[in-house]
Amino acid sequence: MADTVTPQGILAVCGFLDVSLDQVLDAGPRLVAVLCEVRDPGNAGTVLRAADAAGADAVVLTASSVDIYNPKAVRSTAGSLFHLPVVLGADVGEVAARCKDRGIGVLAADGQGQLNLDQLQDQNAARRLGAASSVSEYALESPTAWLFGNEAQGLSEEELALADHRVAVPVYGAAESLNLGTAATVCLYASARSQQDGGTPQPGRSS
Repeated sequence: MADTVTPQGILAVCGFLDVSLDQVLDAGPRLVAVLCEVRDPGNAGTVLRAADAAGADAVVLTASSVDIYNPKAVRSTAGSLFHLPVVLGADVGEVAARCKDRGIGVLAADGQGQLNLDQLQDQNAARRLGAASSVSEYALESPTAWLFGNEAQGLSEEELALADHRVAVPVYGAAESLNLGTAATVCLYASARSQQDGGTPQPGRSS
């Protein structure tokens, strides 16, 4: 009945919780995490948990991503699977197009991205504080869908092309990169902080 050596001794029967993309978009989301071909159940669960903590409105998994009902994935969410809507089996192209139609900006987390997340946050903070001549390439307080890629290959060129901007989380030490869960947490919190501090303008360049 359990797949762990030392289970907690509790058994529960639950129905599936996933919802349709229509349900998510009709609710007017401000922050959405999109997992593109994320295969590891622990990573998927960790991102879902981080999205919940950051106040995201939904998590979307593409058709080739891991089953979020995998026991390891469920455990990794630490209960967050029950807190926010999850869409399964989505087509990333459709998700990006429909988000843009609803005025939701699409950002791709990309280690080689042209925008530096730290600099973008500084630009947004200066703009919101009314600094003279302050410009930000993207208003982080805008409704936003973040695209996060496969653990080994990241986002494909086709997936990157769907985004309004490619955003890199800077690495200041000797590490080659951040793992998926950590990078997703940093990106989601950057949007969440701006959305908590500011209004909700239309996505895109702001000055």
